[in-house]
Amino acid sequence: MTSPSGGTLVPDGTPGGGWKHLPWVTLGVVLVQFGVYAWTAAAGPLDVDAMVRWGAKVGPLMTEAGQPWRLVTANFLHRDLAHVGLNMLVLLAVGWVLEGAWRRLDYAALLVASGLATMTASLIWAEEVSVGASGMAYGCVGGLIVLGRRHRAVLSPLARRMAGEGVLPTVLVFLWMGWTSVGVDNAGHLGGFLAGLWAGVFLVPRKLAPQEPRRVGLLRAGGLVGVACVGAALGVWGRSSWRVERDGVFGVSVPMPQGWRQGADRFGRVAFSNGLPGVGRASFAAEALDMGEPGDGELQARRFLETALGPRVSGPGGPPVRGQGPEPARVNGRRALLVRAELPGPEGLTHLMAFFVPQGDFVYQLVFTWPEAFPGYARVVERMVAELRLDEPAVLREARARALLVPGAGEPLHALGTALRRWGQPAQAVAPLEAAVKLSPSWVGTRVELARALFESGRVEEGCRAAEEAQVYGPTDAMALEAGVRCELARGDAEGALRRLEAARRIAPLDSRLRAAEAALRATVDPGPSGGYKTRHP
Repeated sequence: MTSPSGGTLVPDGTPGGGWKHLPWVTLGVVLVQFGVYAWTAAAGPLDVDAMVRWGAKVGPLMTEAGQPWRLVTANFLHRDLAHVGLNMLVLLAVGWVLEGAWRRLDYAALLVASGLATMTASLIWAEEVSVGASGMAYGCVGGLIVLGRRHRAVLSPLARRMAGEGVLPTVLVFLWMGWTSVGVDNAGHLGGFLAGLWAGVFLVPRKLAPQEPRRVGLLRAGGLVGVACVGAALGVWGRSSWRVERDGVFGVSVPMPQGWRQGADRFGRVAFSNGLPGVGRASFAAEALDMGEPGDGELQARRFLETALGPRVSGPGGPPVRGQGPEPARVNGRRALLVRAELPGPEGLTHLMAFFVPQGDFVYQLVFTWPEAFPGYARVVERMVAELRLDEPAVLREARARALLVPGAGEPLHALGTALRRWGQPAQAVAPLEAAVKLSPSWVGTRVELARALFESGRVEEGCRAAEEAQVYGPTDAMALEAGVRCELARGDAEGALRRLEAARRIAPLDSRLRAAEAALRATVDPGPSGGYKTRHP
């Protein structure tokens, strides 16, 4: 298209020499977009994991792993050729008009502000992984609407037609279509569109201020970009909050980033993660394992190393899992054992820390995982471990409540004492169990629990007397017989314990607990001369 003076006619109607008035910013952006797409496409399909690697908008990585730069890079990634082609078609058509009407610096500021607003809005209101320059295109359309309403008189016929009455309804239709479709980042589109409308209010066509000092233009463009950067920073900061997740069943309270969600995990029944399925996934899983006996957690830690982290985890022929430990540690001021490991996978190495915290008959298994490719998650896990709390589990709270609601009854006191002992409070368990014995003297199970609570509190002789009384009331009861074995073990007499265990086995030959205890005890005792026994020392 040419002007009457013979020069080329740019979209705003300004005549001039050809190359100077080409939309170089728009063409540069389009070339960069196609270049980036060609580069990423050469590496394979852009699935979710690939998008995460290349720099997509991924909320958890931006707010938790210290990667806010994804607000910029996500605008230059596209899923497929149709995606990038459609976005660049709109950007080229609308950007040509805007770049011809405004100063290039103002137009570039609009693109930057729209891109940042697009990904910030997506970060705040959309959890999905997101890529694409469609928000920048929507920002250009928003700027065009304002330009057509405020400065229609200085636009060329082509520009007036593009910014005419039909553009706003068209944009609204496209937004509505996106909102009713699957896989469309509507929050990002709306954020870019609103940013374009906002920026358009402050931008003036070059025709209306031909002699404007350069520093004024720099201040205006810098102000637009600066405000967009502040908004993006506030968006990232606002999404970086933490919450405390409490599990009443196990009594575990752990702080975690606000965006983590509950799900399934092979390392525990209570599990949370940052929501990513593969690359970038970080998780926490907890479980209270009933070991049946008080211990230090070492057995469970070594079993975890052998089973959960065994060679089969990485698959046949895969690289080995590198595990370390167990080593002493502390969680919530309590002694614990720590297992460390590096898990190989198609998305790279995953670091693992598993804590085993003994509490009475139970061992808390607390497992944290995070990807090596995102070292910022090490700080997230460090905070989660430091602020993790182990409170009373639901069964213990319920037992306390029942004992208060039904005073003077033996069964609630028995349940409270048993729960206290099993959850690592044997000294506190003695009083309710003694009260339950007085109320119901013939309950063998209560006497056995009292004996165990006394043993575990270090009151050995009192425990032995309680065990003897249990055998008086239940001479053939397997639990009462086992209490006598515990008495000998508490006194340090392994040979006497084995003799008692053999006698108990003759009375209850089918009892699996007694059979297992006898096998374990025989492993530490050798038969001596004349039918006696001799303790085997390692």
